[in-house]
Amino acid sequence: MLALARPTPRLPNQYLPNDENVRQYVSAQIRQLSPDPSLKAAMGKTSLRQSSSQSAEPNHHAIRRSASTVTGKSNNTSGAPASEHDGTASTTTEETGKPGALVRSNTDVGPRRQSLSEKPEVGADDWEIRHGYDEQYNSSKYLEHLSSTFFMYYTDKRHETGGKPRQDDLSHNSEWRMRDRLKTVSAALIICLNIGVDPPDVVKTNPTAKLECWIDPTPIVGTNSKTMEQIGKKLQEQYEGLSIRTRYKQYLDPSVEETQKFCKSLRRNAKDERILFHYNGHGVPMPTPSGEIWVFNRNYTQYIPVSLYDLQIWLGAPSLYVFDCSNAGNIIANFDRFVEKHEEEDAEARKKDPNLQFPNHGDNIQLAACGKTESLPTDPNLPADLFTCCLTTPIEISLRIFLLTNPLPNELSLKDVTRIPGRLAERRSPLGELSWIFTAITDTIAWNLLPRATFKKLFRQDLMVAALFRNFLLSERIMRANGCHPMSVPPLPESHNHPLWQAWDLTIEMVLSQLPAMIAAEEGGPSYEYKHSDFFTDQLTAFDMYLQQGAPNQEAPTQLPIVLQVLLSQVHRLRALILLSRFLDMGAWAVDLALTIGIFPYVLKLLQSAAQELKPVMIFIWARILAVDGSCQADLIKDNGYQYFLTALNPSIELHIINQSEHRAMSAFVIAMFCRGFSQGQTVCLSPELIEMCISHFQDEENPLLRQWSCLCISMLWADFPEAKWVGIRCQAHQKLCEMALDPVPEVRAAALHALNNFLGIPDLTAQVAHYEECVASTIMIMTNDGNCMVRRELLVFCSTFVKRYQSKFLVAAFEQLMEEKEFLDESEAKNNWNPQHGSLSRRNSKPDSVDEGHPQRVSKGSVQGTMWMHLLILSIDPHPEVAQDAKKIVDYIHETLLAGPLGSKAQLLMSDIVKLTRRAAAAKPPAASRQTSAAPNGRRTPNSGSPAPPALPRNESYLSVGMRRTASMAAAMKRLTFGGSTEEPQAPQTIQITQHYPGGPKRSRVPEEWSRPPDVHDPESKPKTYIKGKSPKPKGFQKQDPSSAPTLPLKSGFFDWSIEYFGEPQMRPNEPDEPGSDDYNKKLWRRGRNEKVLNCTQPLKGVAGTSPWDVSAGYFNNGSQPNKMCFHQFEDHLAIADDRDSICIWDWTNHTRLSRFSNGNPPGSRINEARFINEDDSALLLTGSSDGIVKIFRNYESDKTIELVSSFRALTDLVPSSRNAGLVLDWQQGQGKLLVAGDVKVIRVWNAATEICTNDIPARSSSPLTSLTHDVIEGSTLIAGYGDGAIRVFDQRLKPALAMLRVWRRHNQWITNVHMQRGGLRELVSGCRDGEVKLWDLRWKGEVRTIRAVEPAVQQQQQQQHHGGGGVLRGLSVHEHAPVLAAGSSAHSLRLFNTDGKVLNSLSPTVPGSYAGTHLLRGGGGGGPIASAGFHPHRMVVAAGAVGSSWVNVWRCRGGEMGEGG
Repeated sequence: MLALARPTPRLPNQYLPNDENVRQYVSAQIRQLSPDPSLKAAMGKTSLRQSSSQSAEPNHHAIRRSASTVTGKSNNTSGAPASEHDGTASTTTEETGKPGALVRSNTDVGPRRQSLSEKPEVGADDWEIRHGYDEQYNSSKYLEHLSSTFFMYYTDKRHETGGKPRQDDLSHNSEWRMRDRLKTVSAALIICLNIGVDPPDVVKTNPTAKLECWIDPTPIVGTNSKTMEQIGKKLQEQYEGLSIRTRYKQYLDPSVEETQKFCKSLRRNAKDERILFHYNGHGVPMPTPSGEIWVFNRNYTQYIPVSLYDLQIWLGAPSLYVFDCSNAGNIIANFDRFVEKHEEEDAEARKKDPNLQFPNHGDNIQLAACGKTESLPTDPNLPADLFTCCLTTPIEISLRIFLLTNPLPNELSLKDVTRIPGRLAERRSPLGELSWIFTAITDTIAWNLLPRATFKKLFRQDLMVAALFRNFLLSERIMRANGCHPMSVPPLPESHNHPLWQAWDLTIEMVLSQLPAMIAAEEGGPSYEYKHSDFFTDQLTAFDMYLQQGAPNQEAPTQLPIVLQVLLSQVHRLRALILLSRFLDMGAWAVDLALTIGIFPYVLKLLQSAAQELKPVMIFIWARILAVDGSCQADLIKDNGYQYFLTALNPSIELHIINQSEHRAMSAFVIAMFCRGFSQGQTVCLSPELIEMCISHFQDEENPLLRQWSCLCISMLWADFPEAKWVGIRCQAHQKLCEMALDPVPEVRAAALHALNNFLGIPDLTAQVAHYEECVASTIMIMTNDGNCMVRRELLVFCSTFVKRYQSKFLVAAFEQLMEEKEFLDESEAKNNWNPQHGSLSRRNSKPDSVDEGHPQRVSKGSVQGTMWMHLLILSIDPHPEVAQDAKKIVDYIHETLLAGPLGSKAQLLMSDIVKLTRRAAAAKPPAASRQTSAAPNGRRTPNSGSPAPPALPRNESYLSVGMRRTASMAAAMKRLTFGGSTEEPQAPQTIQITQHYPGGPKRSRVPEEWSRPPDVHDPESKPKTYIKGKSPKPKGFQKQDPSSAPTLPLKSGFFDWSIEYFGEPQMRPNEPDEPGSDDYNKKLWRRGRNEKVLNCTQPLKGVAGTSPWDVSAGYFNNGSQPNKMCFHQFEDHLAIADDRDSICIWDWTNHTRLSRFSNGNPPGSRINEARFINEDDSALLLTGSSDGIVKIFRNYESDKTIELVSSFRALTDLVPSSRNAGLVLDWQQGQGKLLVAGDVKVIRVWNAATEICTNDIPARSSSPLTSLTHDVIEGSTLIAGYGDGAIRVFDQRLKPALAMLRVWRRHNQWITNVHMQRGGLRELVSGCRDGEVKLWDLRWKGEVRTIRAVEPAVQQQQQQQHHGGGGVLRGLSVHEHAPVLAAGSSAHSLRLFNTDGKVLNSLSPTVPGSYAGTHLLRGGGGGGPIASAGFHPHRMVVAAGAVGSSWVNVWRCRGGEMGEGG
């Protein structure tokens, strides 16, 4: 049937191959792969295996649409798991003639692609990839996997907008409605002919025009006939054809007294409605230059002028004037002058008496037959009242004019045109079809020429006005051809030469060409079947072409009024509706145009149609209309129009369409909009059946849009409607919604929270109601750890409503938390036992949960309110600024209410004591304790300042204390207390002091303590120095709360308005980046070529890299702070450097220029552990991981002005403080869309980037901290972890967590510095530990493949003596992703480079300006600090490094590796 929108709207947009030949093309290229000879020369054969491989990567990864999936599943029908990078080759344009699919460069997997003409070298079959992955390369499953879908992550709309609705949305635009709709209720038809007597100023030709209303009055002159009555009756009939409901009154040759009388009577009866005044002055003198018209005296012996001034008084306004007489332009020219005079007189009279009532004179519409000095046409072939004929009988006059002006001979006479069969009201008859087409053409001409406001007033406000102005357009064409220029007020642009008039002439010609045959059939001749016009078919085709062009510049389509007329025909209705739906899909501007043209009454009427083929398109159209204007609720309740959508929502009724789930989602949206804030709609929809239908759709796993709007439909039904909530309770809807807390789609989780928020608030708060609400609250508290900030914000909206409803209990919970906090601090101070491993949110002692002075037992402990209060305190320091700000509003509200209540003085005293005790405890900590890690274990830096502000507290500082110090608004509310101010990141750079401390901790037994410590554990303590903190990026559209404003509850949710926007956005055509020829598409195309060029230039250099020294300096630059982590972008010339505090610098390493510098927003005592680029093949994002367990993702990271925070969440919530710490370690799987996070915790946490929830917790199987993570990019399921005790474990994510560990290697004895598996090359798995041993592994072997001594024992012993046990250690290990090269940074200021055979290529030491210019080759030590960080470029033969105590970064190239790197 009809597919009006994408079948799965929430699934990611994809770049899919255009041709099946793409897959065959990829397969053919992979099968012809051959190894790189240069790599064979670099690598010798080993006894374990033939250690060589294809040396370059295939460049056949598609750059797919930049939109992430909500389910994390690709369209991979083969069942192969998605790898880190996958794709297909692009189709060529030679065969299809169309742009090929954008192809993503292969950066991670597969040997280098060669041309089809190349042949594999002899012996290629002897080459093998590590871990047995060569089998996957040659398997059909892997080949199918290469052409599978690739997803970009964190690029959905929820990341672009943060779940905030647009400020300029059109959801409440109702200007298309006729709020001031008028009707022409009365009409005065004044005919001044005085038959037989010509006016004195008129000279008629002979012959001359005679017909008046198609009646010839001359043959019966002098007789006692009723010609005037016949003409008057005929004129009335002609007007009745325009508007049958208007009351008409004929005034034939009236006197001035009669004119005054009936004019006043018309206004009195019409009240404020419009009056039509038709004046035929063919038998009286022409209007005077001052605009006076003429009538008669009672005896018909004189012509009496009637002033416009008097006429305006008699008729008032609103009025519609039609002047059919010569020199009619004089009336138009003077009319407004008299209106202004009336208004001036009224204003003067109003000054004297403000209570006087005056008639309206301004709202007048005028039509005149000619200009000020023009006379009416006197052609005998034309009627004398040609202007009136054009206005009232347009079809007949058009046919007559066509015959008179047609130069071709024909058999028809002027009388024959009256014999066209049919009636005007019958659209399928010849005459009715002519009228139908004429209406469509004149409407279209007006639509394209007039301003929208004028069109609306003249063509949509009043049926009589619309009909007259449509016909006026014809009169302008005909009268101009006969020497007259009709005039109107308001004036219309020239339309006589519009191209559509040619279509009108063609239509008339087609009808007249068939007229002889139809007349013959009518007279008894052979039967004839009328051939209908192709006008509407052709216009729909033209509209289709407009839609195919994509509506450039959002120009209004010419054919839109014609489409409206086509809806009246059953023959063309379906096609017209489909085209209309495609037009509405273009966005809110298109919907607004369609509503302005008058589409609404038609689609409202079609809801009564039982035609099944119209159902999907009608659902689609109504969803688009309601997305733009939600004020149609009262219209839907008429004639039970809403039942149309309730029926479609019923899962037991088959819709007989392909994508019925999506149309059911649209139906749920329509019902939700129908119920939103509309009590009548909620009442008529209230039934268990509707709720049960929505609940049944929760199980639709294929369509998240249906699940989302089923939740929102229930939400709108429940809003402020207790009866509906009780129906929901009986249907257990609240329980089903709670089950949606772990839905894989963030929008669905937020929708469920929106519904549960509206579930709260049943007026009668009984114990049963409280039980239901508390059960809901306790169930959804798990969503505090949700990875999506939009979901967490919606959770806070729920919490704010819950807090407001149970405010007294939360006041108790807050007060008891303050008491517990103070008790714990008192006990710690008394015992002088400040144990940082003790948590502070609960008492860690043997005393009962009561105050020593006899305080009652904690009533909030274990309650839902107490638990939620703890979660709110945690959320008040959320890493996302908007979430933290919303949580602070709730916390501030409770604290301010507490201070203002009966317990205010006690609460204030408790808060003051907490601050004092906290400062005293921090100041009294022994030096050893001060070296303990904070809540972020890897952060060994704490503030060292002598200022009164409290220093950073250790881990046992409670969330309450942290939350209070971080809440600016609360500090402002409590002016007498000092909480240290807000920790919001400053907008301008500020100077802070940093001091570094040693971590300490208990010694391990059996092995030396140093073996299980990080290599940097003995870094010298840096002296305090000035450090300029960068600006912390904020989310798009972030608005900081005014600290002086008092918080109010509940919070307002914008999620529903944001969700509505989906139906106002295009869904039936590709996104802008996917449209060939668009700017975004061209940028993607350019990036694809750039990526291919980089790969083609760098892949042949891998063999050179394994044999040549890396001693060619590529420059150095000052980072401004000590580099701690480095990460090269694969294709851009970007180098991200995270320093030893919380700043990140983005460098253009080729030009040695800094692009941006910003703060990661780390709290004191923590630092950045990881920095990675994601989505590198297109527009990359920067991902950072900090030692406090926070992960952040940034967009536009290379610009200080446009950088934005895309997402941030707490990836690790239970970091264990330890002196042997790793903080947070992570690994990013692009193909799988997974973030692997571990560190000082007992699990490896797997976060799904598509669903933004934690999907798996794999037990770490060790008490030692996890120090490094890596994964394979072929299957994507194997991960390898290194530990602080030297163990290396292999896990399979596909297995159950308890059984996930496959293998453990214990060949290292000390801290694992790094473990890494190459994304290319031979897929070497390399590990290194702090004692300098580097090992190569094969997943199939129980032992290592090779051991390399990266730090020589003699040097190690010497450095140990020099550095007190901290020297001679392997500080860092970096592995090139494709070349067989690794770099080992030691504590001896040395960076040694090896190939994977263990051969030393060279040693490097970072330099600074003023030292020896060049690279230091170290053979036995050297000066300078230990290597702090080093990293390889993923493709280029480039390495960068920095040293401890230095802010300089050096970059080197491989000798010979710079050739061909122009890409």
